[in-house]
Amino acid sequence: MAAFDPWDPAFLAEPYPAYAELRAKGRVQYFEPTNQWLVPHHADVSALLRDRRLGRTYQHRFTHEEFGRTAPPAEHEPFHTLNDHGMLDLEPPDHTRIRRLVSKAFTPRTVERLVPYVTGLAGELVDRLVEAGGGDLLRDVAEPLPVAVIAEMLGIPESDRAPLRPWSADICGMYELNPSEDTAARAVRASVEFTEYLRELIAERRGKPGDDLISGLIAAYDEGDRLTEQEMISTCVLLLNAGHEATVNATVNGWYTLFRNPEQLAALRADHSLVPRAVEELMRYDTPLQLFERWVLDEIEIDGTTVPRGAEIALLFGSANHDPAVFADPESLDLTRADNPHISFSAGIHYCIGAPLARIELTASMRALLEKTPTLTLSKPPQRKPNFVIRGLEGLSVEVG
Repeated sequence: MAAFDPWDPAFLAEPYPAYAELRAKGRVQYFEPTNQWLVPHHADVSALLRDRRLGRTYQHRFTHEEFGRTAPPAEHEPFHTLNDHGMLDLEPPDHTRIRRLVSKAFTPRTVERLVPYVTGLAGELVDRLVEAGGGDLLRDVAEPLPVAVIAEMLGIPESDRAPLRPWSADICGMYELNPSEDTAARAVRASVEFTEYLRELIAERRGKPGDDLISGLIAAYDEGDRLTEQEMISTCVLLLNAGHEATVNATVNGWYTLFRNPEQLAALRADHSLVPRAVEELMRYDTPLQLFERWVLDEIEIDGTTVPRGAEIALLFGSANHDPAVFADPESLDLTRADNPHISFSAGIHYCIGAPLARIELTASMRALLEKTPTLTLSKPPQRKPNFVIRGLEGLSVEVG
């Protein structure tokens, strides 16, 4: 019998049978190892993402003591200062104010203007993969594409981009369940270094603004739109991290899934018009963000179970995306699936602001690989990262026939 155990390599390799067991047990279950309430059903996850009795933070209403929580260790302060001033971990009115400013860079028209750049870069990356006869799909295509796109939007010079991915990986380690002290130390170090870099870049842009998002945020600050420098820094880090982390993992998870479903891959190769639906189905089938957390700000009841104020709820995206109450035959990959209300981009006020850009990037890389590598094959089984919340691979070795 499968069991929910986010530290078990067997569970990490294939968590979906355990999710089926959780759904069969009920709509909410307490999980003592992380002191969280697990919510596995699509309807509940979707509703609770929109429920204002829950929040990404509680500090806009309560102190740590009032909420029955212990303040983070003082030595973790640089990470929390960086993380807690980004809109993902804020609630209205601060969230509303910052999202309104940032959303100007992600309007449909703005994102659509990026299509030629994204398509061209995806083609160049795949061309290099073809010239080499193969390589690591993660390192050679999946990572450099979204990192370059979001760095370009922010206005980070190409010569400064090498540390972005390592900084992001170290910071994102803190989003796993019960992170170790070593993980926390790496996140703190990355937070300090990333903050120092952005402070210098912001100072440079003040003197010499450009046509980029950082310059736009500075202009909003100078015009009195109440965006502090810390909020500016935290917003840039959030956009960099969220702007590529899920896209990288969706790319490699998706292609690994295709290699394990050769009939579906063959259908996709035969009909490239399936690409948009394939992108959505692959994000549903092997969800890059498996869990999203919420604090209970006001007591709620789920199926007769009272979840008290001060509790933490774990919304299981991966389970919701395999809920048979919503998806016909959810354990089967179906690239023609038309009705696909997956929850991979979240919902409610924290719905992913970069979802349209992520779809463009995933579509561009998939089309380039289908067109330029029609016989792409897996050269060796990949190793899965020992993470649960952010689901990905250490690499994906491929050969070009």
